[in-house]
Amino acid sequence: MNSLPNRGEFLGHPKGLFLLFGTEMWERFGYYGMRAILVLYLVAQVQNGGFGWTNADAISLYGTFTMAVYLTPLIGGWLADNVMGQRKAIILGGILMAAGHFTMGIPHSLVAGMEEQVFYIGLALLCAGNGLFKPNISTMVGDLYQEGDKRRDGAFTIFYMGINLGGALGPLIAGYVAAQINWQAGFIAAGIGMVISVVMQLLLSQKYLGDIGVVPAAKLSQQQSASNTKEPLTSQEKDRIRVIFTMSVFSIIFWMGFEQAGGLMNLFAADYTDRMLMGFEIPAAWFQSLNSIFIIIFAPLVAMIWLKLDKREPNSPVKFAIALVFLALGFLTMMMALITEGSDPNNLQISMMWLVLFYLFHTLGELCLSPIGLSMVSKLAPLRLASLLMGLWFLCTAVANKIAGLVGSFIGEGHEAMNNAMSIFIGLGATALLSALAMYLLSNKLVDWMHGAEGSTDEPHTQEHYLEKELEISGERQ
Repeated sequence: MNSLPNRGEFLGHPKGLFLLFGTEMWERFGYYGMRAILVLYLVAQVQNGGFGWTNADAISLYGTFTMAVYLTPLIGGWLADNVMGQRKAIILGGILMAAGHFTMGIPHSLVAGMEEQVFYIGLALLCAGNGLFKPNISTMVGDLYQEGDKRRDGAFTIFYMGINLGGALGPLIAGYVAAQINWQAGFIAAGIGMVISVVMQLLLSQKYLGDIGVVPAAKLSQQQSASNTKEPLTSQEKDRIRVIFTMSVFSIIFWMGFEQAGGLMNLFAADYTDRMLMGFEIPAAWFQSLNSIFIIIFAPLVAMIWLKLDKREPNSPVKFAIALVFLALGFLTMMMALITEGSDPNNLQISMMWLVLFYLFHTLGELCLSPIGLSMVSKLAPLRLASLLMGLWFLCTAVANKIAGLVGSFIGEGHEAMNNAMSIFIGLGATALLSALAMYLLSNKLVDWMHGAEGSTDEPHTQEHYLEKELEISGERQ
């Protein structure tokens, strides 16, 4: 059992919470700063410091990379639980990620002839580090509180706000540095954020976290096992597993569309959007901050709506359907942009406000999806299969990212890109609407299969509770 450190409180919470808040905020600053300029760097001309890749190749690589981001935590989580403990995993993961950022920031002139090999080494370090860091930091937040402590929901709300603050600042700063200096400087700016995260853990974790996360979880729980026999699954458990499987598969549709943000939509912002505002050209990477900014603004509002609806609050599958409708509205916005402003062959640029609306609709969709995801798995999964089924959820998210890269890679080049983009937007929007209809029609059956887990009376119905739920998937997804 971890002993809880007594280092005083800040805003009614243990000070260790704010250490974890800062650690995660700076890590997300680094990751999202790097992600915002990754595709733009790959397609930039060689004389401009990039690789000169085609749009298709750049987006395809982006899809593979983001897929790996969701697969490596399955390995990193096991290593932390069984071998090294969460604290060592976080520090080692942070060091690897910082090394990855700085490797990608090496000037091409220093590695002439090996630019792409060095770039791939940087990406590999980022994937390995992410695998160790991502699955462990969030669980340590819960370990700061005794069982039944009512402050826990509020703690996760604060923590996930830190995630989105980092996700908002990273693209703004790294994107600006990349635009004003060069791509390598942008990657280095992202790496500096990662270094701050690691230094905070090295200097302050023992003081404010005590022995939390030091001993591997498997060793801590070794004595809790009362029996080694494996009980067969009950019919109720089988039904609940069906719900998890169904929702996980449908999640592929949502994330496949949502994750166009860092690939296809990033290129769209760079090449086909008028980004001039009062004489200043807004860096394309800045649009990657909109999702996090909108989450910070709208998560409390969405939480209040669910609270006000009370017994009329939609069940989780219906919220999922609503999320898919918002996803479709985002692509409908882009279709309208192309019809109204993109039809002139002499002016292949649209207003940036269309992109702002696109990201707004997709963020609202994400906030409608957030009560499902990991919360659903934790409520419905039989205890002995919880890790396996959580892995299924992350596996589907990984598959969605790869498919997103594959779909986005059909954008093409130059003038044909506008026509191809329209086809992609129509296809993704139609798929989202059809999936929303299917999910709505299945909703009652899925709720029946939950056998009372949906809308359980033992869950607190407070604004803090709802806000934490709205931010939960966003935090874990990122």
